[in-house]
Amino acid sequence: MCTKMGSRAVDRATYTLEDQDRMTKAKNYFAWQNRLVRKELGHRVLEVGCGLGNFTGTILDRDAVIAVDAEPECIQRLKCRYADRDNLHAFVCDVLDPEFYEVARFRPDCCVCLNVLEHIEDDGAALKAMASVLVPGGVMVLLLPAFQSLYGPIDKNLGHYRRYSRGAIRRLADRTGLRIRKTQYLNLVGFLGWWTNSHILKLEAQSERQIEIFDRYLVPVISTVERLARAPFGQSLLAVLEKP
Repeated sequence: MCTKMGSRAVDRATYTLEDQDRMTKAKNYFAWQNRLVRKELGHRVLEVGCGLGNFTGTILDRDAVIAVDAEPECIQRLKCRYADRDNLHAFVCDVLDPEFYEVARFRPDCCVCLNVLEHIEDDGAALKAMASVLVPGGVMVLLLPAFQSLYGPIDKNLGHYRRYSRGAIRRLADRTGLRIRKTQYLNLVGFLGWWTNSHILKLEAQSERQIEIFDRYLVPVISTVERLARAPFGQSLLAVLEKP
């Protein structure tokens, strides 16, 4: 089993390889996500909670990618997948373990953490640890599930402790000494769908059919519209923070 982070950070019983594989099929959604995230990144990227390396593969054009995950199986599969990449440095590590601070030797200028922080009970400690290994002026890019009002059985089964708002991220940044550079809600239509799943249908997992329909027919339209006009609310929150 592969979780987003390790035993101290995440309930290991909730986020499996099957969950990751199921979501990987949402190719349009991940292409949209990657377009938004990649442009915020620097040259030496620390990826926290790399999982199977689906996003890792899109940033291997950078000078260095330092990928960490607490699950050995994830790191083993990632290393095999990108065995020919000399600029990839992958480690089995929990962000809350003392060993995590050793990645500072790579002098990362940015940290990317995609749908990970919600799995960590002490998100403040995790964010502080990530910021501590960045060079001064380093950037942290977070993709997070948005709005606690959407929290439902699917979140619980995925091991989510919480969902986030702009205000919550601002307070978290203040506590950890980071500056807000940008916050942006994404996927307004997904907000409505997740609310329906959580509060009307009370689903415990997203079906592959739901994911397929959303990805094939809706994402191309939503991503185009939200490129022209930012959504006032959404299913996800993109936050870009800066280390002083």
